[in-house]
Amino acid sequence: MNQEEITNKPSNKVVAHVKQFDNDSWAELHLLSDHLNGTAIKAGSFAKEFHNEDWAEFIGLIHDLGKYHPDWQKYIRKETGYYDEDAHIEGYSGRPNHSTAGAVYVFERLNKSPMAKALAYTIGGHHSGLPDWDPQLAQRIYNDGKLIIDDLEKVRNIEESKQFLNTNIPSTTPQIYKDGVNHESTSQLHLWIRILFSCLVDADFLDTEEYMIGKREVKYKILEELKLLFDNYMTNKNSSGEINKKRNDILNQCREKAKLNSGFFSLTVPTGGGKTLSSMAFALNHSLLHNKKRIIVAIPYTSIIEQTAEIFKSVFGEDQVVEHHSNLDHEKENHKNRLASENWDAPIIVTTNVQLFESLFGNKTSVCRKLHNIVNSVIILDEAQMIPTQYLKPIMSMLKGLVKHFGATVLLMSATQPALKGKIGSEPNVIEGLNNVKEIIDDPDALSKNFKRVEYILPKEINKSESWDEIAEKLQQHNQVLCIVNKRDDCRHLHKLMPEGTIHLSGYMCGEERSEIITDIKIKLFNNEPLRVISTQLVEAGVDIDFPVVYRALTGLDSIAQAAGRCNRENKLKEGGKVFVFVPPTSSPQGFLRKCEDAGKFILRNFNETEFTPSLYAEYFKYLYSNLNSFDEADFHNHLVRDAKDFDFQFRTFAEKFNMIDDKKQFSIIVWYGSKKSGKSNQQLIKQLKHPGPSKCLLRKLQRYIVNIPIYCFNIINEAGYVENIHGYWIQKDENLYKPGFGILCNESDWIIGNGVV
Repeated sequence: MNQEEITNKPSNKVVAHVKQFDNDSWAELHLLSDHLNGTAIKAGSFAKEFHNEDWAEFIGLIHDLGKYHPDWQKYIRKETGYYDEDAHIEGYSGRPNHSTAGAVYVFERLNKSPMAKALAYTIGGHHSGLPDWDPQLAQRIYNDGKLIIDDLEKVRNIEESKQFLNTNIPSTTPQIYKDGVNHESTSQLHLWIRILFSCLVDADFLDTEEYMIGKREVKYKILEELKLLFDNYMTNKNSSGEINKKRNDILNQCREKAKLNSGFFSLTVPTGGGKTLSSMAFALNHSLLHNKKRIIVAIPYTSIIEQTAEIFKSVFGEDQVVEHHSNLDHEKENHKNRLASENWDAPIIVTTNVQLFESLFGNKTSVCRKLHNIVNSVIILDEAQMIPTQYLKPIMSMLKGLVKHFGATVLLMSATQPALKGKIGSEPNVIEGLNNVKEIIDDPDALSKNFKRVEYILPKEINKSESWDEIAEKLQQHNQVLCIVNKRDDCRHLHKLMPEGTIHLSGYMCGEERSEIITDIKIKLFNNEPLRVISTQLVEAGVDIDFPVVYRALTGLDSIAQAAGRCNRENKLKEGGKVFVFVPPTSSPQGFLRKCEDAGKFILRNFNETEFTPSLYAEYFKYLYSNLNSFDEADFHNHLVRDAKDFDFQFRTFAEKFNMIDDKKQFSIIVWYGSKKSGKSNQQLIKQLKHPGPSKCLLRKLQRYIVNIPIYCFNIINEAGYVENIHGYWIQKDENLYKPGFGILCNESDWIIGNGVV
């Protein structure tokens, strides 16, 4: 680095960033030429994965051309010599724009071709996010059909800039056009722009990060090493017993089918069939045979993420698995939290559906920087039935694009496979699903019957509800019982009616506490201790607990089946487990969950089935999908496909509409929590967040202490002064906000219960 005494002697060097030291007497300068070259090299290496290295290098070399502008250089020095560390963030109050000059330049070099628009999105949005192509953006580039080159001319006058202005025009064919220009490839153009954008912003962030805090020494194992660890783990794993023989058969089928070519696969395995480890066996073998770079496991619930990540960390090592929740995205961007945002550079990623899909359709730099690391990966969609139907059209299109153009393999995994093949829905609301999906299991229906471990006791009158008092009385007749309800408020209400010692589990509790409680549940089950648990559906998919009796509030058929997977999981009960389905006094929330409940009622009334099989689930999903109003609530076609031939995209508008959480917005709160297991609290981590500030490593640790709450709950606790904003993250401020065993307190009734009044 060049060290310049800039406080008293302004430098004549052209700089990209300045790092001021504590004594304020001197600073390190990040020279602009070094930054452009460094960013280009990194971006090019990322894009090499999809054969468009020259495109990424080109935008890397010119993305910050506007920083050669004299006004920007004056600004970063601020005449007084002091430096504002957020100066490089586009749109920050008072800062000269430095992105437009590069966008104007590409139109000049590419002779106003449509492809110039594609590059303009990436360069013009490399700090503020992928923009909409609208009159305002167009006017920043054109005026009466002529390029606005005033700022570009001032950049040209700087001698040093000429080496970048003479950059070679890219010559390779954009990856989406490798098989020719047609309607299908053009409809995927937005995906190519997104991934090119990802190459640029991640390279920009990493080059800036190396300057700000030094180069990170990442010691990830290669997939060959991880496969050896996995194979050793599976060899040493107990495989005795009838149920483990069945699991081994599933494992072997996964390894065998991994030899098939890249594309779409499905893994239809009953709950308790060991699909978590078997799917990893498929992914590792498939990756090594077909040159995949990483494995991404996307899961609908954070509770399953915590368990799945623990399993994989025990196999591969703590530092080889990134556990990336969706719920620690910052509220306000600044240089620290932007650099700390996750880029999925580890070999194994365990994340949420929300994080995966909202990143794929997002426009912010912090969420898009990871996208290039999805190229040439194996994507495992665990509990595939939880893919949000209101966005099924864009998600299906995106997955097809990743498979066809960017080397991804997608594995749809579930005991209750959704009907995603061929035509989906009913007229006029029909979309095109997936084709050529290869099922790994030879006979899913037969496998389902072989894994039968429970008896379903269904309500005699499907429309007659029971009171919570009646349900509580029934639960108390069992020594060990799990009851799963549809809503957090139902969970708290029923729990209040149960005897002391009954365990409460819901999304109002942080992941660290949920994990500890689930561990305690497993110990009590193993020791045959009295145990009653009231939970929301967070335990019903993938959580490895084994009760003799399960009660499930009436809901969709898939959720009932998933709840049954928590019953007699290891098939140790001679007479089998018992799953009681009851009609609760409150209905499911309006919207999709209510339609699932109605579809469940339809199947139970009309099919008279006592065995739940993949064929029955297919009937359930067909009926459910035929009664949905929309698979495209964010208007994917009109924002990202309709005008693709003219390179007109509405990236920002679509990102704002694509919200997988039901509420328009949820807030993530980092709560105070002291671990019962270790005796340690997270207070030291919170202190580190305050100073020196967020880092990628710190944010990974803090994810365990997050609670997502709806905006109306957040408003209550924020107005009461129980949270504070630190570097754009909301942190608990008062000790009364979070009650262990109960969770975050969101409304008046919570405060009464939480403080022991009732």
